[in-house]
Amino acid sequence: MIFTRQNLEEAGFTGWLPLAAIRTSACPTSGGVYVVIYNAENPVVFSERSCGGWFKGKDPTVTLDALAANWVDGAEVVYIGKADQLRRRLTQFADFGAGKPVGHWGGRLIWQLPSPEQLIVGWKETPERIPVEVEAELIASFRHIHGKPPFANDPHRLGG
Repeated sequence: MIFTRQNLEEAGFTGWLPLAAIRTSACPTSGGVYVVIYNAENPVVFSERSCGGWFKGKDPTVTLDALAANWVDGAEVVYIGKADQLRRRLTQFADFGAGKPVGHWGGRLIWQLPSPEQLIVGWKETPERIPVEVEAELIASFRHIHGKPPFANDPHRLGG
């Protein structure tokens, strides 16, 4: 699979909403997978501080070097996620980016992108499959194409 919005739509992904609008959307409550896309200017100039919520006093910010090490040049997809309940998980994700103290930090690197309001989310329900398995397949396919996972998945160099 090629990880462009067009190819993802052909593979059954729908939605394509700004992540901040997820609370008011008709996002399904069923399980599935989701992708977050971002059209970045190159080179990307990351924010020094995360806009994500602090959970139990812990700062979600990572170093600029860590962000640069995890960036995937030319990739629209910056995160692939899974959910037992898509609406609930995506609402948590958006709440975290809005600064709320949400305990799930998955994908937290995206909240240091220069214009997080440009984050777009698409989803695919997986009624016949376990979402974690579909997510693993998507990440493996992305890694095969790009040599590493999407920017905010499995960050490999977080530094100090």
